[in-house]
Order: sequence, then C-alpha cells, then structure tokens
Amino acid sequence: MNHFFKRSIHFFAVSFFTLIIVLSCDKDMSVMLDNSATSNVGVTMIDSFTVNTSTVQLSDMPSIYTGVVLVGKATVPYSGVIESSSYFRIGFSTLTNDIPEAATFDSLNLVLKPTYNRYYFGDTTIAQTIHVHQLTEALASKTPTPRYPNQPLPIYVTGASIFSDQTFAYNSSTIGTATFRPRIKSMDTLNIRLDDNIGQDFFDKVKKGDIRVTSNNNFQEYFKGLVLTPDGNNTTILGFSDTLQVKLNYSYYGTDGHKQIGFKELKIVDPNYQYNNIRTDRTGTAFESLSSTNALSTTATGGLTYVQAGSGTVAKISLPSLKEFLQNENMAINKAELVIETSSKTTGMYAIPSSLILFVADQDGVPISFLQNSYGTGMQQAAFVAGREFGQNGTYTFNVMAYLQTLKSTTTYDNTSFYLSAASLDLFSTFNTAFIELENAKPKIKLNILYTKFR
Repeated sequence: MNHFFKRSIHFFAVSFFTLIIVLSCDKDMSVMLDNSATSNVGVTMIDSFTVNTSTVQLSDMPSIYTGVVLVGKATVPYSGVIESSSYFRIGFSTLTNDIPEAATFDSLNLVLKPTYNRYYFGDTTIAQTIHVHQLTEALASKTPTPRYPNQPLPIYVTGASIFSDQTFAYNSSTIGTATFRPRIKSMDTLNIRLDDNIGQDFFDKVKKGDIRVTSNNNFQEYFKGLVLTPDGNNTTILGFSDTLQVKLNYSYYGTDGHKQIGFKELKIVDPNYQYNNIRTDRTGTAFESLSSTNALSTTATGGLTYVQAGSGTVAKISLPSLKEFLQNENMAINKAELVIETSSKTTGMYAIPSSLILFVADQDGVPISFLQNSYGTGMQQAAFVAGREFGQNGTYTFNVMAYLQTLKSTTTYDNTSFYLSAASLDLFSTFNTAFIELENAKPKIKLNILYTKFR
C-alpha cells in the first residue's frame, strides 16, 4: 500500500483586482470583478462553466498491512449497509516445546485489543456479537489484471495483495462467540473462548512434538486460520489491533505443591495474511445499482454523492470546459481552490474522513495519479475544516494552482477527471464517510479562481 501524505498549501496574493468564478455541480459559474482602478484590466464574464459529478466504486482495494482487524456491520442513512469480516493466519510465537510435562490443558482463548484510537463506526449503544470460524481454504495473495489490454492498474495497487472483495472458504459452524456492549472508552480487551477440542488438539501436538507444530509453515498447512464475522443484528463496526493473541492455556502443580498456570501464544506472524473482507448492500437507496462497473451520475441520485473509506466509494468530478477557459490570452491566474462542502458532522456515530485526496483518473476511469502538493512533492491532502458559525457546514479545500498550470500548458490531464477520496490511511483501514452538501438538489462543489486579465 502506498503511504504518500504530506500537506503543503501555497497561495499567490493578488494586489489590485480579483475575479471569483464560483462553480458547483451542473451549475453556471458567475464572475465578479471590480476593475475601477485601472483601464489596463479588462473584465471577462463567463456564465456557462459547468462541472459534472457522479459516484464511483473503486475496484482492486488492497486490504493487507492495515494493522486493523475490522469486524462489524453498520447501516448508514442514504447509502445502505456496510459490513466487514476479518481473515487471518496464526502461528506460534515460539516453537520450543516449553510446556511442563505434568501440565494439563485448560482453554483456548482469542484475545482482541482495541486499536490505539479505539475506532468504531456505527451505533455502539446496542450489544454486538462476533463469531469465530475456522478457515478451510488457505489464504493466498493475487496480482490483479487490468480490465482491458494495456490498461494500467490503479495507482494504489503496487503488487500482489489480498483484496477487500476476496473471500475464502470457512466452516459455517462457529468455534467461538462473544456478545458484549462495546464500551469504547473503557474496553480493554475482548476475550473469546474457542472450542475446547481444538485447544486440546493443539496442546497434545505441542507436548508430543508433532511435526505439524514444529514450524509455522507446517502448522498453517494443518490449521489454515480464523475468520471473525459479525452477527446479522450488529449495528457498529469495531477496529481491533492486529497484535491479537490466541492463548493456549494450561495448568500444573509446581514442586512446592501449588497450582501454576501458563500459556503458549499464537499470533499473526505475517501481516500479509490478515485482511478485511468488505461488503456493501445498498438495496433501497439511490445507490442500489452502484458497482465497480457502473458509475452513477448525480442526476440519477437526486444530487446525492458521497465519499466512503473501506468500501472505496468516491465522488467523480469532471471539469469539461476548464481547459478552454484557460486558453484565454493575457490572463494571469493568481489563486485557484476547489472547495467541497460536506453535510456530515464531526460528532456522531458515523465518523468522517479527517482529510480527503484527489485521484486523477484516466479516460477509462482508472486512478493513475493523484493531485500533488502545488509547490512540493507528495500527495495533497485537504484537511477537514469545521464550520465556524452555527449552521455552517464543514469543508475540504484543495489548492489546484499547479493543476491548472499543467492543464493549460500540456496534454497531461486531457480526458481525465478527479476522484474525490478518503486519504490512504483512512481509505484502507476505516469506513469514515462524508456526504457532499446539496444546494438546489446539486452537490455543493465550487471552483474559486482569482485572476487578472489584461487588455
């Protein structure tokens, strides 16, 4: 997975004259300029500049090395159900047979710890249930292939991975279940007792020095791993650290006659084999037909569009006549910003992305690059800025000066569009969601350009 984030925003100051071009989805752009100071500056009025928007489902979302075990189910107003199960292989922390000869098996327990930020998405006021299953098919990575010959892969695909839409076979019978109230601030660990027969089998093989437990490769051939699935009645998705433990507990009497306890630890020994399987159900919503092969124009969704991490839902932004506008001679652009206003709030059960990015998608809709920092390197992130007054919505603002300069002088961005997306750390490890605010049943997206035009 790529980790390419560092914020940098630079602006040009305009000394005398400002022209503001306000652009929203499918809305005419109005222009205002006070040119009373000099006759050397002309005024150009543009009233037909439009932006087209739609909702797109990204494909080939890598799901390994996130550090987060995501398990649960949440129903998001307007966009439907989002659900996550987590698959992982386990191995012994140490392969030495250090269980005392007189020890007897006690229990096998899966111990889950919340992430450092205690991540959740959804309603935590209701009891949640997590089921544990045994994998019957070995986890395996794959390298995706383009949909069409000679088509590039998305920029976020850097090699073989396990992707969020992949599934592997597991036994439908549970080997452990826990029902609990997710007290986010106080929950320390979640302890799930697993099937005693499996635990006794592990214990006996370790004590006997069975070849199947003398190496983790051998063990993983024998025991392919675990799957955590949410109950159908769950209302929240919880984030657990991938530093989980499976504890093989035993007890014995010491030389002093007192009972002693101990455990042998199994854990995720290779993060390449832990991933989260993400599923969506948008039945009954305006986005019911959304898929990786079927984008939805906002004209078909009542103006609604949104960005959701985890599921890879992004808002496509096209500026079809921008390049033509930039070809005007004797014009100096002083400042350019793309402003996205969101109706989603920072407080509540559905977290919003702390920052957004803009992928650049080619004519086939494949994200091939990203909007860089205007005067530096790396991906530009637009941080969420909360509304400053009562009733004012939060915003994400991108500096697009460098993009406009490149668009004007080269063919690099011809036939491309923007994909508004959660930033990478959020994109692959959360379900944070932001709905774009509506204005006259259209997304409230504005391109603000300050420029000086000379006669």
